[in-house]
Amino acid sequence: MTNLATLLVNSATVHGAHIAVRHDDTALTYEQLDEASARLAGVLRDRGVGPGDAVTMTMPNVPLFPVVYYGILRAGGVVVPMNPLLKAREAAFVLRDSGARMVLAHPMCAEEVAKAAAETGAARLVTDSDAFDALLLAAQPMAGVVERADDDTALILYTSGTTGTPKGAELTHLNLLTNTATTAQTLLLLGPEDVLFGGLPLFHAFGQTCAMNASVAAGATLTLLPRFDAGRALDVMRRDRVTVFLGVPTMYSALLQARRSDGHDASRLRLAVSGGAALPVEVLHSFERTFGATVLEGYGLSETSPVAAFNHPDRPRKAGSIGTPVRAVEMKLVADDGTTVEPGAVGEIAIRGENVMKGYFNNPDASTHALRDGWFHTGDLARVDEDGFYFIVDRKKDLIIRGGYNVYPREIEEVLYGHPAIAEAAVVGVLDAVHGEEVAAVVVLRTGEEATSEEIRDYVRERVAAYKYPRVVALTTELPKGPTGKILKREITVPSSSVRS
Repeated sequence: MTNLATLLVNSATVHGAHIAVRHDDTALTYEQLDEASARLAGVLRDRGVGPGDAVTMTMPNVPLFPVVYYGILRAGGVVVPMNPLLKAREAAFVLRDSGARMVLAHPMCAEEVAKAAAETGAARLVTDSDAFDALLLAAQPMAGVVERADDDTALILYTSGTTGTPKGAELTHLNLLTNTATTAQTLLLLGPEDVLFGGLPLFHAFGQTCAMNASVAAGATLTLLPRFDAGRALDVMRRDRVTVFLGVPTMYSALLQARRSDGHDASRLRLAVSGGAALPVEVLHSFERTFGATVLEGYGLSETSPVAAFNHPDRPRKAGSIGTPVRAVEMKLVADDGTTVEPGAVGEIAIRGENVMKGYFNNPDASTHALRDGWFHTGDLARVDEDGFYFIVDRKKDLIIRGGYNVYPREIEEVLYGHPAIAEAAVVGVLDAVHGEEVAAVVVLRTGEEATSEEIRDYVRERVAAYKYPRVVALTTELPKGPTGKILKREITVPSSSVRS
């Protein structure tokens, strides 16, 4: 049967008494999670939700998330996860664009969701309440799982809208089932004895496939942290004996800083996975030395379910590389005219395989632009070496052109992370009357460390070509981040008082 919800049904049959999901003192076994999702499916069925109907859900990383997620799928519905921090205007766009019949909201999001639902006419259920618990208990559990076709949409993931209006990537049941299996079986090598750290937002593709769905597929345990805090994360890792950590680069930097005074015992940790953005090589090596676990970088996008490339655990790896394509996936680098670039040259990553979305929901123009000749064009620039390992250079739109020369922020950020006083760094382009664009660096210093803008500028100048080093250097206490912890360059403002030379 093709339905992503069969992951839960199968694991409940085999691992019924095993803990599936945990959050502090709350834990659900696979049997309990399976029954709760069946009851939720019954509630949706009784309210007219049927195969192909979109249902939005908005909630943090709590045990009820997988209950609702698999319940919608079980009923044959299409899951439309929303960031719980969205305001009413943003939520209304998702509800309207997806055509959602219902929205299920955690109490923390209820007020904004209520406004959005009233504007769009969607029905609303507030979860984590006595009334909702009573509703589940009174519901007749749905027997079995509604069968869907391989190409039926299981999930619509809305992009962050960095290039304009958010677009909903349509992922099929087959997209997600195969990408989940690849992740669990060949990349994370998961078993029931594993405990995965669930600090990545579950409404995001990385958290859904690589943490929640992969954990459920393997009959493992997912321990949740609703809001990432490095000190709290270390406590959870110690308490629940986490074996697999999944995070974005800023989480790794934060854990290294918190670990200095924590004395954390991570003896059970065997594997760490980084994605979402480039992980500085120095941070990777520092984490491995400190925590004694192998760090594997991977690469993917919402549109690719998300995993497309990975440093495979059973093959040689290369620090700083996103690895090689995962099974049943092809990658190539193309020029602006669509031709394949020469080896060693920079090109845009294009992807083809069982993980690629069917298109952007209700947006044929965007689908046609992104999906050309069977290949999904990512907008990410990379090089590939003689061994087939890909190295991200930068986002196509982040490229800085200074006086006619291409400057890739990723390269400069790698140099900055080598400075002993720097905890986080971002490089962006700023308008310049002479050169068109100037290279600017915005950095956060490590706790207790000191460095001036001039010192940082000179540090980079000694290590890169003259046209590359940042003439603009700004010190700040915090960089803007998105819900996954990814640095949001579009929200960075460079103070006019920053050093220039």
